[in-house]
Amino acid sequence: MKVAYIFSTQGHSVSFKLGKMILPQLEEDGHGVDVVGMFFFEDNNYVLQKGNPIGERLAKIADKKGMLLMGCDQCCEEREIEDGLVDGAVIGCFPNLYKALSGNMPDHIITL
Repeated sequence: MKVAYIFSTQGHSVSFKLGKMILPQLEEDGHGVDVVGMFFFEDNNYVLQKGNPIGERLAKIADKKGMLLMGCDQCCEEREIEDGLVDGAVIGCFPNLYKALSGNMPDHIITL
């Protein structure tokens, strides 16, 4: 089964759910599904900033597994981080997300 995650909730969505639960499972090949993409909103985009420990680990997994990492374009621009994302991460909006996932469509999209 293929899934994509959308990180929209503020708070512990990225630091706890991604950083302490999902990412370690992906690193150990124990997540149980193929994650084909992740899309980040608002302050969750800071995880994609170069130098962020979670983002750097995530970039390695994304490169290895061909996973899409996309930050909301307006959110990244508001935070002035659009030019400093981890390797392989891109910015875009929903039409860009749909197009990027069209060749590897998820069976489920999970919003956290």
